[in-house]
Amino acid sequence: MLQKRFVFTFETLQSYFYSSSAFIYYVLKEKQYVGFATLPNQVHRKSVKKGFDFTLMVAGESGMGKSTLVNSLFLTDLYKDRKLLNAEERINQTVEIIKHTVDIEEKGVKLKLTIVDTPGFGDAVNNNECWKPITDYIDQQFEQYFRDESGLNRKNIQDNRVHCCLYFIPPFGHGCMKALHEKVNIIPLIAKADCLTPNEIKKLKDRIREEIDKFGIKVYQFPECDSDEDEEFKQLDKELKECTPFAVIGSNTVVEARGQRVRGRLYPWGIVEVENQSHCDFVKLRNMLIRSHMHDLKDVTCDVHYENYRAQCIQEMTSKLTQDNRMESPIPILSTPDVETEKLIKMKDEELKRMQEMLNKMQQQMHDKDQ
Repeated sequence: MLQKRFVFTFETLQSYFYSSSAFIYYVLKEKQYVGFATLPNQVHRKSVKKGFDFTLMVAGESGMGKSTLVNSLFLTDLYKDRKLLNAEERINQTVEIIKHTVDIEEKGVKLKLTIVDTPGFGDAVNNNECWKPITDYIDQQFEQYFRDESGLNRKNIQDNRVHCCLYFIPPFGHGCMKALHEKVNIIPLIAKADCLTPNEIKKLKDRIREEIDKFGIKVYQFPECDSDEDEEFKQLDKELKECTPFAVIGSNTVVEARGQRVRGRLYPWGIVEVENQSHCDFVKLRNMLIRSHMHDLKDVTCDVHYENYRAQCIQEMTSKLTQDNRMESPIPILSTPDVETEKLIKMKDEELKRMQEMLNKMQQQMHDKDQ
């Protein structure tokens, strides 16, 4: 039986794909796939070229191992120029805000890491106002970002907003986190976990969870896993949720244990290994902060905390504008009949409504441009 043979040229195939409204086609000469499915690769290349920013705040009393833990997390020395204060200097010290910035590169991916330290926090006898410098700093970064976002040059906005706050809880008690919970993602940590037995750590974790629920403190909530996530990520997410607050130990000293050199602390009764999950939750915290949830922390900062701040700013601007308009054209209530008064009030309400719609439209345009 004879078979008909069809000969397709490259132009014929290309014309066929275009005429059938196909979104992709194959380049036969190059044997290379071309289509919109390559967009993730383009976004990846652009993101890697631009690099990433992440701002981490550490808050806790002096001596809780904040500096050691940060150095252990990112395998760098951010505090090599730090001056240690004596007891007399600590008494007179107030809460300060100190920034440390370091550029980290791993497998071609660049990260600009900013650590915001708060020396002097919780060291005074009366700590009622110790939160104020921290909250003021967070609001200042929101305000700066809001101004840059509202300006003409929004292409190269530098994001200095605080994306995460590691709150160090002493092993013998805990403080109040409610002053910060609506401004930043709080991750509670039990510092110096090697001071407690496993049973004591479990009881302290349960008590902290109960009081967080009792006082309505909004700590960082891990997002729910999608159904298409792999089992390894689902298991990791489950372990992280069950582990909070994290009981951590930091150390930059290398010791020998079981014939291997590991980071840990040497005591007369034995060795505490920082990266041993049966000793502390350091590995889980590092996985959460660097491997799995760093981008989500930035998203929550932008979509929740910053949006709340921006909405509050727009509301204050609208209220101030309304008050100024009323002062410029006051309504003569005493000398105007009731009908005229209602007419003027109605006109003012319509004007305010138009102004509010204009502000909402501007906000939506800004949001669309950012997207």
